[in-house]
Amino acid sequence: MTLQEFMLLLMSVVASVAGQFFLKIGALKLGRVHVGNLASHIFSIITISELLIGLSCYALGALAYILLLTRVNLSIAGPSVSLVYVFSVLLGYFIFRETIPLTRIVGLTFIVCGVILVVLQK
Repeated sequence: MTLQEFMLLLMSVVASVAGQFFLKIGALKLGRVHVGNLASHIFSIITISELLIGLSCYALGALAYILLLTRVNLSIAGPSVSLVYVFSVLLGYFIFRETIPLTRIVGLTFIVCGVILVVLQK
């Protein structure tokens, strides 16, 4: 993977993780959704700035990913963006004080090892 390809991957991952962060903040403002408030919550989505920022971040991440796909094989790009899962769990732990059970740590370790194996060139 060249430096330019790595930067596109990094931009895609960082934008997607930022999107998840802002969507979580917006979701906390939105509150719990149930059948009785579903319609009002759907309308509220367009009025909560964090949700709009989160969606915009996702769009930027998708754009970077599309650009990455013009340069590398899907069999490399697809697994590589799974690093979003790793950073999302870390974000949840450090920012939102979510717990990380041992089984999740093991799973995240497998993801990181898998990405390393996928991007290594012969």
